[in-house]
Amino acid sequence: MKLIIAIIQDKDSSKLSNALVEADIRATKLSTTGGFLRAGNTTFLIGVEEDKIETVLAIIKESSQKREQYMAPPINLDSPMEATHTYPIEVQVGGATVFVLPVDSFYHF
Repeated sequence: MKLIIAIIQDKDSSKLSNALVEADIRATKLSTTGGFLRAGNTTFLIGVEEDKIETVLAIIKESSQKREQYMAPPINLDSPMEATHTYPIEVQVGGATVFVLPVDSFYHF
């Protein structure tokens, strides 16, 4: 048995959740925050048998889209006032960060 930890953007959360339910794969959703943009994320904890890992990874990949987003870089308050004008930059967000871990024991009561 394996534990899949998938961290995705909140925007993709419902799509992934629905796809997992449709494939009869149980998951636990956690609301998380982090990353470069400090944006809202959703972390899925999914326990599966080894023969279902590729199926779950394909569902995650299909449900978690990369997209471009503009953000304002942080302001350096130690700089002179003229240097604090920042312009938005385009960054790539989305997709998924996925960890697959071995599970020594699993209990469902």
